[in-house]
Amino acid sequence: MAAGAAEEPEISRAKPRGHVRWIVCAFLFLAVVLSYVDRLVLPVLKPDLQRRYGWSETGYADLAIWFQAVYGLSYVIFGRLVDRIGAKAGYAVAVVLWTIGHVAHIAFTSTRGMLIARIPLAMGEAGTFPAALAAANEWFPARERALAIGIFNAGSNIGALLTPLIVPFIAVAFGWRMAFIATGMLTIVWLAGWLLFYRSPRDHKAVGAAELSWIESDPASTTAPIRISLSHLLRMRQTWAYVLGRFMIDPVWWTFLFWLPDFFSRRYHLKITEFGPPLVLIYLCADIGSISGGWMSSRLLGNGWRLGNARKAAMLAAALCAVPIAFAASAPGIWTAVALIGLACAGHQAFSANLYALPGDLFPRHVAGSVIGLGGLGGALGGMIMAEFAGTILEHLGSYRPIFVVAAFAYLAALAMLHLLLPRYAVTELNNVR
Repeated sequence: MAAGAAEEPEISRAKPRGHVRWIVCAFLFLAVVLSYVDRLVLPVLKPDLQRRYGWSETGYADLAIWFQAVYGLSYVIFGRLVDRIGAKAGYAVAVVLWTIGHVAHIAFTSTRGMLIARIPLAMGEAGTFPAALAAANEWFPARERALAIGIFNAGSNIGALLTPLIVPFIAVAFGWRMAFIATGMLTIVWLAGWLLFYRSPRDHKAVGAAELSWIESDPASTTAPIRISLSHLLRMRQTWAYVLGRFMIDPVWWTFLFWLPDFFSRRYHLKITEFGPPLVLIYLCADIGSISGGWMSSRLLGNGWRLGNARKAAMLAAALCAVPIAFAASAPGIWTAVALIGLACAGHQAFSANLYALPGDLFPRHVAGSVIGLGGLGGALGGMIMAEFAGTILEHLGSYRPIFVVAAFAYLAALAMLHLLLPRYAVTELNNVR
């Protein structure tokens, strides 16, 4: 794979000043919370709707597969779009699309019908991470970037935590359709705040000179803003390290999101109103992992570690946390299973916080969105394969054991692959190729 490379960038050790960038991070955190709430309403309602409308396991798996197919393709589109229109407009388009799709679920009762609604949901939610990572690249230097990503990525866990707490009670009190309407309305409030507040650092009146200097403290890119074709990006090791990393770890997270309520219903006979406590604990663990993973590499950087070594060390610690989930399906009690799954979720989010920082670390800002989009496609393709595997296993074996065994070793395999592709965590040098 052809790719020019420079040495790892030197990381500034200056002290930061100001706080506007953390308000931006809070906006990104809330957006991720809302996107995951909207994404997870259907999985939380799945056991009840499956009994009510006669859904099959393979029918639900097909819904997950096609959601991920649309999500992956839209991720590439949004990655390119965000490179052109920026984080502010990109996020606005994403929110409008996913809200339309989310509320549209109320019109259907079959898995095929639900799939129609999930197409615009998938398209819009595909824009969340390209836009969020573009904002992180714009507002945070390398030393803080993984921490910021870890914080707003923790919103996925808060969303996953809140959904089983609020959705069952809305559904029981007001009907399942109201669960989609009530949660969908919240994104409009966020969108108004985003459009009013977000600017680039240099255009934001609240950003002082000291904070702006900190935000721009990384060495300036030597690559002029030029258009780079996807085929050119796909000839680079750095791109493939990110794409294959997402291909290997995203399917595990998708499996947790789509099937954990079903696992607890099937294995421990929990009812829809009883999902809350175990899922809350699992996603609290994931929150801790998300922030800790970003903090760990940032702390190592502050202690003088090179950028690549800091990222890889944090990912290794995270990968080891996932290994015990291999035993979750045979856990003697529900809380043992919750502990094993929670540890794996913490490991996933810690790993992700550092992997998601790779495009901003190694690519010029004007092409990072395209790399993020390609990675999202890789993750979605892996998720489709995993969904087909999970649906087939559950349909014919009725056991989660093979699924959890795959999850246990996905992260160590992903880290080994990343290290083989990038033994030196080297910045790309792009040629003027369209």
